[in-house]
Amino acid sequence: MPRYLGIDSSTQSCSAIVIDTDRSEVVLDLSVHYGEELPHYDSPNGYLYPEDSVAQHSNPLMWVEGLELLFARGREAGFDWSSVAGVACSGQQHGSVYLNAGYTEATWDPAVPLVDQVRPLLSRATSPIWMDSSTTKQCEEIAEAAGGGERVAAVTGSRPTERFTGPQIRKFFQEDPEGYQQTARIHLVSSFVAFLLAGRDAPIDYGDGAGMNLLDLAQGRWSDVMLEATAPGLGDKLPAVVPSNTRLGRIAPFFVRRYGVNESAEVVVSSGDNPNSLIGMGASHPGTAVVSLGTSDTYFAAMTRMQVDPAGYGHVFGNPAGGFMSLICFKNGSLTREEMAKRFQMSWEDFSAAIRQTPPGNNGNLMLPYLFPEITPRVLKPELKLYGSGAFRSWHDSAAAVRAVVEAQALSMRLHSQWIAERPQTLLVTGGASQNDGILQVFADVFQAALRRLSVTNSAALGAALRAANACSGIDWDALYAEFAAPEPGTIQPDPDTAAVYDRMLVELQRRLAEVA
Repeated sequence: MPRYLGIDSSTQSCSAIVIDTDRSEVVLDLSVHYGEELPHYDSPNGYLYPEDSVAQHSNPLMWVEGLELLFARGREAGFDWSSVAGVACSGQQHGSVYLNAGYTEATWDPAVPLVDQVRPLLSRATSPIWMDSSTTKQCEEIAEAAGGGERVAAVTGSRPTERFTGPQIRKFFQEDPEGYQQTARIHLVSSFVAFLLAGRDAPIDYGDGAGMNLLDLAQGRWSDVMLEATAPGLGDKLPAVVPSNTRLGRIAPFFVRRYGVNESAEVVVSSGDNPNSLIGMGASHPGTAVVSLGTSDTYFAAMTRMQVDPAGYGHVFGNPAGGFMSLICFKNGSLTREEMAKRFQMSWEDFSAAIRQTPPGNNGNLMLPYLFPEITPRVLKPELKLYGSGAFRSWHDSAAAVRAVVEAQALSMRLHSQWIAERPQTLLVTGGASQNDGILQVFADVFQAALRRLSVTNSAALGAALRAANACSGIDWDALYAEFAAPEPGTIQPDPDTAAVYDRMLVELQRRLAEVA
């Protein structure tokens, strides 16, 4: 009865999925919400600072405590952790954790909570995460030192990007040189969780490592040019970089003795949430694009060849199944949709009904939906800008406002994905908002593509579990996808009559974005 565990340490929660490859089913699916269940970290949405702050950090100890609570909850629910043969992890991309030299001697005592053992290892109390956009100066400095933004993109797959780990490390080095000097190891969120599970240092995989502005994608190693441009001695502080199917060895005895995990269970190298979602959606082969509607919205797809976005918004990461993947991230995702629902005191049923009550094109009403600083396109001073009728502009038309925010998000995604050579005929959707039919119909119409959704919404954790199965037992990707990543029956079809409407709106969106650029 081979079972494989996938863990996702995301912005707002830590979740787990266990698959049984003999029975072809998910046998465990649970989650710990940081804000609700770990309120002592003062992070209702998983991060520390006000939502409108350009700087955004989390407490890494919250991730440690969430991981332990996840194992405890599974045991309390009667799940037999000894049935797990392997585990792989997913982590929110770009977040980083800073450890002092004590990490090399860390041995987890089963009698002591893990969070208490990790606390003295931190050389930096908080972790910058993907929502942080405070490193513009550092991005400019890195670009200048490395030969320009286009050169950085050609090497790393992305131009210097505010939320990426390299600029965040440079800022830390500049603002706290003593703390940087005391830092012996810099982990990503994903490799940090692997370090916890393995009880020893863990490498970084190509998929997540590509989100750092430090990895030479073509060579599969840290770039000397980028390391030099970022911070002194950085190469010595980074783990090794390895393929995504690398096995790290057996799980730490801490989890065996404290939670009853199988002592022979193997830990597979971790990866980022977006590369894991590519696997969890069964989309590691070129031809199908994935739309993830979560805290941030993302658009990603396997690539037939490596190419970069000339505008500098899109990114190229490693595909865990081999090769490359494209990714575009839109910071104003579910939190912006949720804010619109709260503004008008709507349930999600009301939200979907509002979309049905308004026509495609929204009678000419258009919104720039930037509640937070945006990364695609670059908007550092967020604002909800309304263009259209008087009732719409004065927030007296709730249905039009709901449609406007969703249409703007879908149109922006279409606009900023046009650089990718492969134009998909099908979009696979995941994330919390993927359960809302009204939202999905807008995306189908804007892209003029059929939409299919995955029944397991936590595609990052599922992708991690599938990676564990592939690495530990050699099960073929297509066989795993057929059993665990097959989309739900049926599709949401686009209305061809809306194509011309959204072509015109795309042009109008471009014009409005140019005005605020």
